Amino acid sequence: MFAFTVAKESVQYPQWSGFSLASLQQRLLEIDEKLLTLPSLSLRGGAGAIGFRSVSYSDAANRIWVEIQLDSVELIDRVVLVPTIWRDAKQGFVADGFPREFEIRVGMRGDPDGTVVARFDRDDSILPRLAPLVADLPNPIAGEWIRIDASLLSPRVWDGRFDFQLSEVMVFSGEENVALHQDVVVSQDAYETVRSLQKRFLIDGFLPYLMDAPEGKHSIAYLCSLEKGQQCELTFDLGTSYPIERIHLHGPDVSDTVPQSQPSDYGIPQSVKAWGSQTRQFDNPKLLCEFDMPTVYDVAPIIARRFPVCDCRYVRVVASGSARSATDPHDDAKIGFAEIELLADGKNVARDAAVSVNDVGKLSGRRLATINDGSNFYGEIIPTREWLAELAARHELETQRPQIRNELQLRYAQQTANLRRMTWLAVFLVVAIGFTFLIARLVQMRQLSEIKERFAADLHDELGANLHTIGLLSDLADDAKESPDDLSLFLQRIRSVTERTGVAMRHCTDMQDANELYVGFRTDMSRTAERIAVNLDHDLTVTGENYLNRLKPRTRFDLFLFYKECLVNICRHSGATQLVTRMAADAKEIRLTVSDNGRGLKYGGVDSVPPSLHRRARLLGADISVQCPPSGGTCVHLTLRPHRWRFRR
Repeated sequence: MFAFTVAKESVQYPQWSGFSLASLQQRLLEIDEKLLTLPSLSLRGGAGAIGFRSVSYSDAANRIWVEIQLDSVELIDRVVLVPTIWRDAKQGFVADGFPREFEIRVGMRGDPDGTVVARFDRDDSILPRLAPLVADLPNPIAGEWIRIDASLLSPRVWDGRFDFQLSEVMVFSGEENVALHQDVVVSQDAYETVRSLQKRFLIDGFLPYLMDAPEGKHSIAYLCSLEKGQQCELTFDLGTSYPIERIHLHGPDVSDTVPQSQPSDYGIPQSVKAWGSQTRQFDNPKLLCEFDMPTVYDVAPIIARRFPVCDCRYVRVVASGSARSATDPHDDAKIGFAEIELLADGKNVARDAAVSVNDVGKLSGRRLATINDGSNFYGEIIPTREWLAELAARHELETQRPQIRNELQLRYAQQTANLRRMTWLAVFLVVAIGFTFLIARLVQMRQLSEIKERFAADLHDELGANLHTIGLLSDLADDAKESPDDLSLFLQRIRSVTERTGVAMRHCTDMQDANELYVGFRTDMSRTAERIAVNLDHDLTVTGENYLNRLKPRTRFDLFLFYKECLVNICRHSGATQLVTRMAADAKEIRLTVSDNGRGLKYGGVDSVPPSLHRRARLLGADISVQCPPSGGTCVHLTLRPHRWRFRR
């Protein structure tokens, strides 16, 4: 079974959040440019036929259908549904009673169900709308009837009850509206008491719109004045024979003032006959169509009639019986048209053809040439199929446009918020950069101060100790003048200390990087003690020397200078005769204890630590304490945790 759901791009709208800002701006520009090329949706005024309205219900879920029975099998490729339009005091014009869910079926006689060719539901967002709904069939389907089957109704405006309303149904086979003036069957009859709401108005070809094209020249309708009993005969010479099948009569323009100065059926005759012939004299003429328009419900801005195809070169339109032309009943009747179209194979063959009129009264400014110039009061006349499709396209674009603008406004708001954040971030970065430069300057100044302090400490601890050693060895050498062997030994030691002092001087700016200094802790400590504490008994114990050798050169350097400063202080100030050094190292910490049996310090604790030792301990980032045992002497404790994070200068 063939089933088709109409392409929903025409009634659904994409989620614009997935589009880039540039794409949205480009799409909005394209919409604005496209809208300039589409006809405006202008609504007609005055009295006239409204369309079809069903009986009403208290709830929306009711099934109502209307079926148009064609007089022959037609190949259908497009169905157009025109909504009934209501003027709402608050919302303006709105569609009244247009179904929210419905199917369009096409079938042959004898097939009660037919084939679903289009289906719409509430998710398709077909409402709100004023424009026609166009359902294009990608594959034309043959049928003898077409049915609009509604299952979910909309509330009507004036009392909120639910019904099914349509102004017009057009069924196209190519350019031809094959539903025009066909038989209509409905599941629920329209209100019989309301003359403007009848099922026959569903296929009368009358639309609630004015053909307002975006381009084309402005043309004023032709009007003539008729005396009582007189007829207006308009004769067209098409130049060659054409298979004429349809005639469109465009009513004359009515004043655009509010209210109108003339009735909506102004200038339209009560009776029209169209004759066709191959000769100018209309020998053996053939009646193409004949119709009467006795009431205002039989009149519209565009009056269309179909008839059997007739080959003819000359067409004569005879109009009579107009009495609606003016407010003065004694004035002559006025008859005229904005345009008369004669269509053959969907083409207006009467455009710019030679036209003549019988002896009727002429009105100033109303030229006969405007009756087939292809324009009306608003501009160019568009083929009905194209016109309705463009109105539907305008509706889609005008629905998309506020959605895109809203999305753009959201994007712009986000950009504004982001710009505000970026501004504050920039201010913060400027301030942060300023503080960074300030802090960097302070750090640089502190580093310079620290370099000076370390340089002074290194000179004091290293060179001062060496100079003290050289002084002691010089004194011993002076005392050993009578012993050449001892004198030679002391002089060699002086020479060794002098060379070591030279190495220290070469690295005085960064002694911790002098890797050749203090490589073997136990050996260097023993040698240094022999040079500095010459006359003292020295008991040295070192454990975990492999952990000491893993220390960084700078740490090793600072630790050794701390020990040398301890020896110098003992030799200078304590008067001790014995010296005990204990160094223990493991994976967690290094403990150094240096004690003597001298005079000791006045007070113990941190406050009694000599400044030179305290400075070196601070450079190491180690903990230091000094104790004065009751038995006498001084004991200095240094605890260093190399892997512990702490501030180390």
